[in-house]
Amino acid sequence: MSHKSYVRGSTQVALTDLTIGDYFDEIVKKHADTSALVSRAESIRWTWQQLHEQVHSAAAGLLALGLQPGDRLAIWAQNCSAWLVIQLACAKTGIILVNINPSARSAELADQLNAVQAKGLIFQAQFKSSHYTKMLQELLPEVHSATAGQLQAAAIPSLRHLIQIDDNAPAGMVDWQTVLNQGKQLPADAVSKAQAQTQADQAYNIQFSSASGTQAAPVTLSHKNVLNNGYFIGMQLQLTAQDRVCIPVPLFHCFGMVMGNMACIAHGATMVYPDQTFDPEQVLNTVHHEGCTALYGVPAMFVALLDHPALANCDVSTLRTGIMAGAPCPIEVMKRVTTELHMPEVVIGYGMTESSPISFMSSVSDPLDLRVSTVGTVQPHIEARIIDENNEVVPVGTVGQLCVRGYHVMKGYWQRDDLTAQVIKDGWLHTGDLARFDENGYCQIVGNIKDMIIRGGENIYLAEVHAFVRQHPAIAELVLFGVPDPRMGQELCAAVRLHDNNQSLDADRLRQYCSGQIAHYKIPRYVLCYEQFPVAENQNTKDLLQADAIQKLGL
Repeated sequence: MSHKSYVRGSTQVALTDLTIGDYFDEIVKKHADTSALVSRAESIRWTWQQLHEQVHSAAAGLLALGLQPGDRLAIWAQNCSAWLVIQLACAKTGIILVNINPSARSAELADQLNAVQAKGLIFQAQFKSSHYTKMLQELLPEVHSATAGQLQAAAIPSLRHLIQIDDNAPAGMVDWQTVLNQGKQLPADAVSKAQAQTQADQAYNIQFSSASGTQAAPVTLSHKNVLNNGYFIGMQLQLTAQDRVCIPVPLFHCFGMVMGNMACIAHGATMVYPDQTFDPEQVLNTVHHEGCTALYGVPAMFVALLDHPALANCDVSTLRTGIMAGAPCPIEVMKRVTTELHMPEVVIGYGMTESSPISFMSSVSDPLDLRVSTVGTVQPHIEARIIDENNEVVPVGTVGQLCVRGYHVMKGYWQRDDLTAQVIKDGWLHTGDLARFDENGYCQIVGNIKDMIIRGGENIYLAEVHAFVRQHPAIAELVLFGVPDPRMGQELCAAVRLHDNNQSLDADRLRQYCSGQIAHYKIPRYVLCYEQFPVAENQNTKDLLQADAIQKLGL
């Protein structure tokens, strides 16, 4: 590595130019009779050959509906076998899969489907208190009198097909089994013809991201983006066909769809879904009964597993590795994961939807302290650099904006060249994250450009301060933000929720705790204690706390 903050990943293992459909076919030939999918909530166990048959039927069914390569087909559902089948069926037909968060409600759904001019929507009828079919009937009242496949609705003009995964779809909709049956009427070579016309650099998937700083924007990923990223993630985990990966993270997100499904597909490993959503007891039971060798989650999920009473009665000794991503991991949690969950080779991943998602990842052999203090090293066929506000590459050890370039950078935001130009410049994806490299190329994320305040000319990176202050034994939850100050420009304020509401914590006591541990200018000037943080629809907690603090402090 040079003295400048620039790194480049290995090119020893070549990229593949196969489409996901073609690559999937190759994996099926190699591992036809071995386990591909276990979905415990559905009591499904499929070999690769059985999965292939399901995917072929689904691909034929989608084409029989009249969907064509390039059409956008959205999926609005929790984790299930149909999700995986549809993911692969779209890959084979050239239909573009659009991921919708199952937590989205009518207005968000309409905005996102209109943003990509979706022609079809696949959804589950209900999950807990979410009645998806009813929401659609209210949003699209025209469906009651529509013929299935011929919807004309004012709220989403492009939408024609409403496909309910569950049986007994109401008027104007069709259920998934009917779609599969319709596929049997197509010529035998219909799917292979569509697959042969699909190219690796074509759009394959659209996911919505707020990284551009605007309302959620449609990130467009190609076959090459997703397949190669999944392959190298699996390679970093040393996955083989003998591995069984427990995937409790959501499939609508890159964590589940790429890091989970695609990494397994790329290496012939078994995908194991414990339930539709995360349930710690179900996850522990799944690891125990299925002999899982890898487990994915965000730090909070791992804490829930470690603290759950079911852990005492579950054998998790088959676990070896896994991925922790989505938030910084305290070293105490990482130590417990490596020992109590028997995951000595757990790794940390960093990325964003716009980069398919992984750019940096730790190695299974990295020392534990590096796995919590950094996000590892740059991954194969990826370049990364850290720049200042003048777009100059900064010296090693200096904080600046992290930029990445390579095969994994998205094709762009769907039909939003204006937003794309804001984040991709000369091929470099500007992540918006502040980072520094060390002399060995390990990357430390210190915050986001938006999560920095300037106090008296000194840059304060909130993530750095948060990492230390959150260790205070009285603090259960911590939010840091800047508040205006006439002399310094900004001062740092800490909003805290304490473990015991009978306790108190003021600025003087926090200052004593921080003194000599972090730079004086990084120590919060103000501390406000809350029993519960405020919540409001369409506003994030930090904004609400900042407004409340400014009022309470009379600033």
